[in-house]
Amino acid sequence: MAATENGAFLAYHEPDIISILTLISFFLFLSLAEWLADKILRASLIGHIIVGLIYGVPIANILARDWQATFLALGYLGLILIIFEGGLTIRLDLLRQNLPLSVVAALLGVLTPIALSFALLYASFHHAPLEAFIVGTALCSTSLGTTFVVLSSASKKNSAKTPDDGANTIPTPAVDFSQTRIGTVLVSAAVLDDVCGLVLVSVIHNLRGIADGSGGSLGWIIGRPVLASGLMAVLTPAVAKFVAGPLYRRFVAPRLRAAAPGVGHVFNVLLMAVVLCAFLAIAAYAGASVLFGAFLAGAFVSGLLGSQARERDERTPGFTESFGHYLSGPQKYVFQPLFFASIGFAIPFVDLWTGEVIWKGVVYTLLMVFAKLIVGIVVPVWDFISPRLGRRDSERMPASVSAGLAPAALLGAAMVARGEIGLLIIQVGLNETPFLTQKAFVIGVWAIVLNTIIGPVVVGILLKRAGTSIAENARWGVQAKHGSDTEADAEAEPTGASAETSPRLGLA
Repeated sequence: MAATENGAFLAYHEPDIISILTLISFFLFLSLAEWLADKILRASLIGHIIVGLIYGVPIANILARDWQATFLALGYLGLILIIFEGGLTIRLDLLRQNLPLSVVAALLGVLTPIALSFALLYASFHHAPLEAFIVGTALCSTSLGTTFVVLSSASKKNSAKTPDDGANTIPTPAVDFSQTRIGTVLVSAAVLDDVCGLVLVSVIHNLRGIADGSGGSLGWIIGRPVLASGLMAVLTPAVAKFVAGPLYRRFVAPRLRAAAPGVGHVFNVLLMAVVLCAFLAIAAYAGASVLFGAFLAGAFVSGLLGSQARERDERTPGFTESFGHYLSGPQKYVFQPLFFASIGFAIPFVDLWTGEVIWKGVVYTLLMVFAKLIVGIVVPVWDFISPRLGRRDSERMPASVSAGLAPAALLGAAMVARGEIGLLIIQVGLNETPFLTQKAFVIGVWAIVLNTIIGPVVVGILLKRAGTSIAENARWGVQAKHGSDTEADAEAEPTGASAETSPRLGLA
């Protein structure tokens, strides 16, 4: 009996040799392109996107359509894991220490690209207002992955040398730029930018209800995801701190410490899976972005341990350790490359090369570079106003304005790369709404791709030339205890463990 006669089972067939070799070459070139793009462009995700372009529909269409659809689904699962790990490993204590400055920088980084997009696309290029909004929203994001790749690479290359008792010099540990004050503000602002972008994804997604008449009023279409996201953002830390956290530490943590070795890892992975699925479902049915739900799920899990995160013994691994032990390998080498490759599947490569789109894309790219560079202005402004606000570190003001220029340039340049979130948002605008035309989409893609290349290159050059001075800057470099403008608990100071896990956020 043939398997297809009654559909009771799927017939097992050995894949033909062409299919096997195609898949092997696809994953091989994904790894090779990642290495080359990281070395040449300092942005490994560009390599994945290029391989997706070549193997997908835009250029050679080597992979079968069913495979491309499968890889797209697996890639989206990888994106969920990236965002979840970002919430799991984010340094919430450092965010609190520099919250006012981070919020100002994030708002400037979100509002300026949208405003300039309206000025150029709507006023000058005569695109519709909703087109300008969708493209501007895609360009308001910041690639955390690219930011951390550049910072971690620069940290390894900027080790200083100090004299010993003799005439020789000895190397000192490399500076971790992600743990400097300007690095903290950068990461916090980039996270807030992406959170805002993920919220706006839901707004854009629900705009299609206006066109087909299936949605409610415009106010509800826009207000529902904003309200849902706001409630989730407020309730998640409250529940984690006052309900779930105490229950976990009282009833679960003691039993894990008494359990056999290895049980802690297994329990942590199961708990993370349950919490992640619950948040994804809540976000989807409430009208928020599932990616925002994934981010909050990671933050929720990381808050369960509380102060016990520093009191664990070897038999009670933390959630970050369990994630790294079981999931970081598949995420890094399979799911993450498939996500970026799936973005490449959907880029209209041929349409990028028409004359009008090229020059408009370049002009828009330069404007969007400026829209993120302007974020750096918060550094000299903060230097000017902080002593007048009675901040504790006012006596450590730079001797001149020029002392704050390099940190300001780093903050602005590091936020230029749009990366994965920008491509995701503009793809949602094209595929999920009837408002974004192909021409506006292609102009936006030009800006996203070129910004993702320009940003890391500029940051790499800047840190190569001024990395040491940034790290040693009294206001914006490496900080001693309580070295920020705001007071923080002693337990919130960076530790060796947190310094190790912070770069892992780069996958978000």
